[in-house]
Amino acid sequence: MSSGQGGFMTRALHSEGHGKPMHAHSMPIFQTSTFAFESPEHGADLFARRRTGHIYTRIGNPTVEAFEAVVANLEGGEASVAFASGLAAIFGTLMSSLQAGDHVLSGDTLYGPSLNQIERTLTRYGIEATFVDTSDPAAVERGLRETTRVVFLETPANPTCRITEIRRVSELARRVKALVVVDATFATPCFLRPLEWGADVSLHSTTKFINGHGDAVGGVVTTAAALAERIRKFRTDTGACCSPFDAWLNLRGLRTLALRMERHDRNALAVAGFLASHPGVSRVHYHGLPGDPGHAAARREMSGFGSTFAFEMAGGYESAKRLLERIRMMTLAVSLGTLDTLIQHPASMTHASISEEMMRRQGLTPGMVRIHVGLEDDEDIIEDLRQALEGVQ
Repeated sequence: MSSGQGGFMTRALHSEGHGKPMHAHSMPIFQTSTFAFESPEHGADLFARRRTGHIYTRIGNPTVEAFEAVVANLEGGEASVAFASGLAAIFGTLMSSLQAGDHVLSGDTLYGPSLNQIERTLTRYGIEATFVDTSDPAAVERGLRETTRVVFLETPANPTCRITEIRRVSELARRVKALVVVDATFATPCFLRPLEWGADVSLHSTTKFINGHGDAVGGVVTTAAALAERIRKFRTDTGACCSPFDAWLNLRGLRTLALRMERHDRNALAVAGFLASHPGVSRVHYHGLPGDPGHAAARREMSGFGSTFAFEMAGGYESAKRLLERIRMMTLAVSLGTLDTLIQHPASMTHASISEEMMRRQGLTPGMVRIHVGLEDDEDIIEDLRQALEGVQ
């Protein structure tokens, strides 16, 4: 089934087609490290790429390829490449597109380890990096150089949900022939497909919503076939491959992604509205709220707002700490995209590795709490927050 046939949910269920091995209805897990050859000639032909087939799971695996095919279909891209983690997907994409002397222009609001990868790891290899507010087109334009080969950004950005309009950034990047790589993990392909807005690469930590059940770690990138081949070669050479079992778990997650995101979205709007009206909360960073600075931009490129956002406690860090100590139903844990609600403190957890100066640039305060709103009944999530907030006053 092509990307133009059927709606999102239909393609999530049927884009693999019906020609699965041994007439299986669900794609089997090819839990094998290696594949047998029919003859010496067959093996030699596979290695020489004169024939298509499978050799070794680090190079390719039918279950992984089935997952990649569905993601590519949903994203409207030519090819997808699955990785062992979201960070591996970022590193594979950047290192396939950059070399010593090149410049990467990055958003300054990113998941902490993503920022560290660009600021501390890439620069060890002679790659220059500049961080700007990508939600401001003028800042992007000022930051671009003739040597800029990649513009990397998150939208919505972690944890403040800063929104970047991909179309405007892509127009600017094309002037210097730079690739635009968008980490759209918070949005999922259900609510945002960056390739449709001019980006060259759409990237997701599949650990989050695509898997959806909190039981597998992975990443996936979708792009044009030629770039995907370069990225796949880097994955093979570095061994950052997605396991067959994790690919199968991600396929399972894709089946219900649209249904889950509809509920996540509805619940998050209710929870954000409650928090915005509570005197113990000084600010809610959620692009789904009409008063949020990114709301209009989000509506232009997104079909939904997602479930993960941040809010700031009026009493600062001590109030945030007491809130997290008092929760009952919600789980105090990092990550997001799971079926249940997760809550955590970015400054001391997910973003603890970045500098205080970068935290200030991001608007990440000591009193900030990040919440991923799950699929529970929204009144129960709100009640848990209400009772926890009462104990903070």
